[in-house]
Amino acid sequence: MATEYSLPSLPYAYNALEPHISAQIMELHHSKHHQTYITNLNKALSTEAQNASSSDLPARIANQAAIKFNGGGHINHSLFWRNLTPANSSEADPKSAPKLQKAIEGQWGSLDKFKETFSTALLGIQGSGWGWLVKNVSDGRLDIVTTKDQDPVAPTVVPVFGVDMWEHAYYLQYLNGKAAYVQNIWNVINWKESETRFEGGRQDAFKALRAQM
Repeated sequence: MATEYSLPSLPYAYNALEPHISAQIMELHHSKHHQTYITNLNKALSTEAQNASSSDLPARIANQAAIKFNGGGHINHSLFWRNLTPANSSEADPKSAPKLQKAIEGQWGSLDKFKETFSTALLGIQGSGWGWLVKNVSDGRLDIVTTKDQDPVAPTVVPVFGVDMWEHAYYLQYLNGKAAYVQNIWNVINWKESETRFEGGRQDAFKALRAQM
């Protein structure tokens, strides 16, 4: 029997990130887009379970693409919701992540320089994708990486925080103004959550995701 995933609840109201991300975007993004990834993931997992003994190898391989895309969408969004927080909360203050901030300053010179470098990476994404601050499992070093479409980050890194650069994440509010979206999203990054992920391992970052099974 295939595992079924369900839509995680947001840790804040749909309007809690305004004016930086509108309530309309948050409701559509969470209840429609994320839910669609979960619905299609569950269908693909059910198909995989049914075809476990099938000799139709091409069909089984094709189904893996659906699992990767929709599973990645579920993973990425589940991480994304939790690495956002209302701008007036203490978690939105970088000072709530002292160890992470020290590591960022050690690698990029300052938090502002890091934000500039990360923002440039986000705006350099062609088409749809994500930008991530990750911690390498091997040596603890931080990196800025981008992923295409709904590809999750590599298994060799811990996702510290990510930013969704699909049009559905900003277009209703910012239209084609991606730069304004990127500038404003820094106001709602959950630095406290980022500190927790930075100090932990992959199993800690994905703990909430596993609990939704």
